[in-house]
Amino acid sequence: MVNCLQNWPEPIIRVQSLSDSGINAIPERYIKRPSERPFLNDASEDSSQVNIPLIDLQNAFDEATLREVSDACRKWGFFQIVNHGVSSELMKRTREIWRDFFHLPAEVKQEYANSPTTYEGYGSRLGVEKGAILDWSDYFFLHYFPTSLRDQNKWPRLPPSGRESIAKYGDELVKLCGILMKILSINLGLTEDHLQKAIGGEDIGACLRVNFLPKVSTTGPYPWSLPSLGPWCSHPSPP
Repeated sequence: MVNCLQNWPEPIIRVQSLSDSGINAIPERYIKRPSERPFLNDASEDSSQVNIPLIDLQNAFDEATLREVSDACRKWGFFQIVNHGVSSELMKRTREIWRDFFHLPAEVKQEYANSPTTYEGYGSRLGVEKGAILDWSDYFFLHYFPTSLRDQNKWPRLPPSGRESIAKYGDELVKLCGILMKILSINLGLTEDHLQKAIGGEDIGACLRVNFLPKVSTTGPYPWSLPSLGPWCSHPSPP
């Protein structure tokens, strides 16, 4: 474990521990540069009135659904979905498993500490640039597909049923991604399996990254205290 941490350019500090320490301001290492902070294209636009497209996938290949996805991709670049086939019970159980993991004692989580040679495991930074701006998050990263890369010994062993639920959740997400790729292929005028084949077919690669975003201090002036959350995450709104 110690050797693993020494592979990073600087000592690893868990963001969760920083948040729990009672600090009243976000350290500079976690604050985005002005040029990287999110902004509205139209300063007069009320962000509370911006509604990300919500698409019902119950009839995924109906003409109306295909058109909704096409419009969302052209106008937004992303969208939300409901009736996607992943059960609410499974999502809730998986979320609770990861929440429980991040609230385990630090020494237990540290058993899964990752390294820059493979990000698989429990981590708090990406990249090895010394002095880089860091994301205000801890995370757990694991390989799911191809199965040759899957190593459940690196997955959290607590609770006892956790690995089984994580595997089931991964299966359902891969299945859902297959449906979405078919929709995108059809909308592009391609055969429905074109995108699936283009990225590996049955040997598709799939990973899971679970992010833990600790509480953010609101004592600093917004947006100057906006923490870095990475391109994969939404950002907090001013109070």
